[in-house]
Amino acid sequence: MRMELEGTLLKMTPENDREKKELNQLWTIIIGCVSEGKRLVPVGEYLPGIKEVAVFNIE
Repeated sequence: MRMELEGTLLKMTPENDREKKELNQLWTIIIGCVSEGKRLVPVGEYLPGIKEVAVFNIE
């Protein structure tokens, strides 16, 4: 998955069929969060080379 930051915009471009499916699933979840007044909140830390997984919670 290629990710680009342009100011406050995050662009995510899937690079294979699995990523297309996963991005569609994420898109659906985020749209639901907006309509229900929920937010995506980071949990813990993301440290490249140490902790390779970024974790988020929907509140």
